[in-house]
Order: sequence, then structure tokens, then C-alpha cells
Amino acid sequence: MKEIAMPASPTRSIALIDVNNFYVSCERVFNPKLAGKPVVVLSNNDGCAVARSNEVKALGVAMGAPWFKLKDLAKQHGIIGLSSNYALYADMSNRVMSILREYSPDQEVYSIDESFLDLTGFQSRDLIKYGQHMRKRILKWTGLPVCVGIGSTKTLAKLANHCAKKQPVFNSVCNFNTMSAIELSNTLIKVEVGSVWGVGRKLAPKLQALGINSVLDLKNANPERMRQQFSVVMEKTIRELNGTACMELEEISPAKKQIISSRSFGQSVRDYESLAQSITLYMSTAAEKLRRQHSYAGSVHVYIRTSPFKPDDPFYSNGITIPVPSPTDDTRRLVNVALVALKKIYKPNYNYAKAGVMLSEIVSIEGVQTDLFSTSLASPKSAALMSAMDSINRKMGKESIKLASEGFTRPWKMKQGNKSPSYTTKWGEIPVIS
Repeated sequence: MKEIAMPASPTRSIALIDVNNFYVSCERVFNPKLAGKPVVVLSNNDGCAVARSNEVKALGVAMGAPWFKLKDLAKQHGIIGLSSNYALYADMSNRVMSILREYSPDQEVYSIDESFLDLTGFQSRDLIKYGQHMRKRILKWTGLPVCVGIGSTKTLAKLANHCAKKQPVFNSVCNFNTMSAIELSNTLIKVEVGSVWGVGRKLAPKLQALGINSVLDLKNANPERMRQQFSVVMEKTIRELNGTACMELEEISPAKKQIISSRSFGQSVRDYESLAQSITLYMSTAAEKLRRQHSYAGSVHVYIRTSPFKPDDPFYSNGITIPVPSPTDDTRRLVNVALVALKKIYKPNYNYAKAGVMLSEIVSIEGVQTDLFSTSLASPKSAALMSAMDSINRKMGKESIKLASEGFTRPWKMKQGNKSPSYTTKWGEIPVIS
């Protein structure tokens, strides 16, 4: 994230648009019967609650609560547990971000459900009405509810979004830039300091011990002194709360330095072949992400482990990193290296619960250096084949074409016992109105 020191400007307007309760909202768009019902979306292998509807939050269910511990509560209150539908969520996110792109030439997609827009220079517009227009269009075109927060820095925009979401008086759009100093202070004093971006639950108790309970208290704190007591991040947060920008919009996300792909198995795995299939699948996913950011990888890390939560089973965990002879983005070459690594660390007679791969020493295609004996990093045939694989899988669905070593039956695959259909990404699962 780039750091700048930009003086406050009355015309600087940064908007943060956030989809309310994204995972649950996506499920409710295509299944209206879920509206008003207590719903949780579960993590991999239907393990923990990673998203909760307001009805579930009112029952006191905490984020990350194990689903097996909620079974009695679920029966009592009719809580509906849904498996994560990653394809649906990614597609709905892309639709929202595409709509928002029409509202500003400068956009930073911050997460799957959040996006920053630079609205500086839009002085001729009423930005509250502009934000309402965004909300109505996104709701009409995707069915997803969003909130809009506007401020002179990214931290203030995040905070304004929080106010838009939590305080009905704003009708889901809050613009700090239109408030007087007194109005802004009256708003910030009502917001707990833990709501500030970068503070959260861990730092909030320490700040409260210093008498800093509200956002207004933090805004009025001495930035240099707070830097000494906490970190430079805290200093920048305070300066951003006072209108001095320390973080600029990243219109192009920086390439990842490492790419990790891993999963816990739906059931224990003992044989080498099943582990090899999982490693091939995870490496195929990682290699596709590598090509998407136009990079090559110089090393491959593979790890496997048994479950630490089964005291009756012997525990084993190991990993190894192997350099790639020359940096590549070819799935086949990366899989070959990964399988060599797996053979070195695999031990029979263990009940393996998880495996994963990590690509490191990542460099851009333009800046990669070959070794002395390499004539080229990738042959034209290799590049064309990888491009064709990616294109087919994007158009026809994930894993429409894949390496045979990924396997077909996959008894170890992740549990998704109650996954909703892929409404927008598979022809056979498109909703039918009867």
C-alpha cells in the first residue's frame, strides 16, 4: 500500500461502498424464502460460521462459532446453515464492482464486498444523491443492498460507511464532507473507538485504558505520542481521521508475493495417490492465479499434516520448498515439482487431514531472469496451451479442462453438504421461474 502525505483538501472525496452482509445477501437474492430467517454461511468443510444474518447475531452466535456446537440452537430457532458457494459470491462481487466502475474512473476493489471510489472533482454533484443512485442501481441490477460512506480520506470513508450502516438517520449514505465541524464531532463521539479501521477489538481495550473511548477521542489524540505508545500505523490513523491522507487509492492491485492454495479434506487421506491428486488440484488453482497476475514462480512449497485435534491418531506435519529450475507459470511444470516435493515428505500409515502448496519467488513476466542454460522461459506452445486452458475454464466453468492427475472421484474433497446452486456460473443451475 503506497504511503503519501497529502494535505487536507475540502474537495477531496473518497467513497467506500460496502455490500451489507455479503454472503447472506447473495444467498437471499436467489432464495427469497431466506429473507427474515436466521441464516449462517459456513467455512470450508461446513466447519464454522463465517457469515451471520442479523437474526443469528441477535441470538448471540459469535463469528467463527463451530457449526457442530450450534446444532441444538439451530433446531431450537430454525437456524439455516449453508455451505460456502464461492463461485456465486465471486460472480456477484464482479457484477457489483463492474457497476461501480461506471461511477468513477478511479476505483480500488478493496475486498470481495468493498470498493473505494475517488469522487474528487465531482463538486457539481450532490454526492449524497449520487450515493443513493449507486445504491438503487446495484439493488435493481443485482438484488444486493449496499451502504455508501464518503470522507476526505480512506479511513474517514470507512468510518462514514460504518455510520451509514448503523445509524438509520443517514438512510444508508453518509457524507462526512457535508458536515460542519460540530456535526462531525457529534457523530464521532457516538462511535466506539473499536469501529475505526485499523483499531478493532485487539487495540480498543488498550485505547480505552488511556481514556480514549470514542472515535472523537482518538481524533483529538496526539499523533506523535500515540506513535510512541503504539506504532506508526496508529499515527497515520489519527492523521487520516483529521483529514490528512496517508493512503492513496490503489487502482491496480499489486501482484502477490506469494500464492497459497490449501484445503482441509472432507475425510482423512492415507494413500499417496489421493494426496497427489489434491496437490495437483491445489497447484492448478495457484498456477491459474499466477498467470492472472502475469507472473512466474521460482519456488514451490508443499506441506501435509494430520489433524491436531485427534489425540488418538499419531501426529505428523511436514513441508518442503523446492526451487523451480527456471521460473514458470506452466501448470504442468509446477505440478511436477510439487509432486517431487510430496514424495520427499510423504509417510505412509498416517491419517492426513490437510495439504497445501505455496508459490514463492514470484516475479513479473517482463522482469524475470533466465538461468545460464535456459533458452526460453516458456515455449509458444506452452503459453498457448495455458491460455487455452484458462479461457475454456472461464467460459465453460471451473475445471472444465484439467490435468488427469487431479483425479475424478475425489472422496477427500471438501464437505459442502448444504451448498446452494451455482445460479450464475453453471448453465444447468440457472434459476427457473415456473
